[in-house]
Amino acid sequence: MAIKEIFGPISRLGTLIAYYLLYAFVYLLSLLPFKCLYLLADIMFILVFHLARYRRRVVWRNLTSSFPQKSKTELRLIERQFYHWFCDYIFETFKLLSISNEQLLEHIEFRGVEELEKVFDEGRNCSAILGHYCNWEWLSASGLAFKQYPQAAMGLIYHPLYNKAFDRLFINLRSKHGGVCIPKKDILRFLVDYRHENRRSLFGYISDQAPKWENMHLWLDFLNHDTAVFTGGERIMQKMNDAVFYVDMQRPRRGQYICTFRLLSSEAAKEADNAITRKFFQMLENSIQQQPAYYLWTHNRWKRTHEAFDKRFEIKNGKVIPRA
Repeated sequence: MAIKEIFGPISRLGTLIAYYLLYAFVYLLSLLPFKCLYLLADIMFILVFHLARYRRRVVWRNLTSSFPQKSKTELRLIERQFYHWFCDYIFETFKLLSISNEQLLEHIEFRGVEELEKVFDEGRNCSAILGHYCNWEWLSASGLAFKQYPQAAMGLIYHPLYNKAFDRLFINLRSKHGGVCIPKKDILRFLVDYRHENRRSLFGYISDQAPKWENMHLWLDFLNHDTAVFTGGERIMQKMNDAVFYVDMQRPRRGQYICTFRLLSSEAAKEADNAITRKFFQMLENSIQQQPAYYLWTHNRWKRTHEAFDKRFEIKNGKVIPRA
């Protein structure tokens, strides 16, 4: 018997046990009221910011290079505000596991929904494009704001996590309030199926990740950096000819979010190549400039440079290939 045949079931059992232990722990935490969760977040801030100094160098490098016009005092304030929000974000996300739909809607307001419903009235579907800004996990509850289309599919395209227990937990969190989680490799098939079923859909594309070398087809000026960006989401939107909305999130105070759907393109298929991606990054940068503390600065976004790309790769017939 092959070794993998022996340890395969054990590994799956271990993952299952880890998932249920993790789920139980997070669920118990989620039962706490927001005041208690934010108290835990304040304690976590001390541990993460002062003791563990979690990715402090990455955050500081990102902030100083993104806002060269700001003083060191201003940047230190943004840094501290970011880590406070980041700890809040973790416990806010855990809260999704037990909070009721009615309670959640007391903490997040959805605006511009009527524009989405107009598109649905036309028998067409929508795409939402967003970044790692404010609490993007709470957007899995967007479907709660739709009164005329309760059967519409509302969800998020995601990249499965390496840790299977955490991956299963986050799928559970994101689907708790009606969200549909689709791995990015499967999204086109699902969209085609929904169209055949004549079912309206709104799927969110988080489009500000750093692409791998082979996916670097477009570079943009974003936050004072020459930035490689994904264009795959735009190609799917164009193929489906969706109406595209930018998800503009704000956090007026702790525990409160406002999500506004802003029309970016009424018909994606009619847009020039990369136009949607360019507009998205302009709108995302504008959001970040208004409240910079709520962007995910721990991500090493600019580790791959345009100069390094040009030395190692070239684009031929739309494909990235290594230089000879």
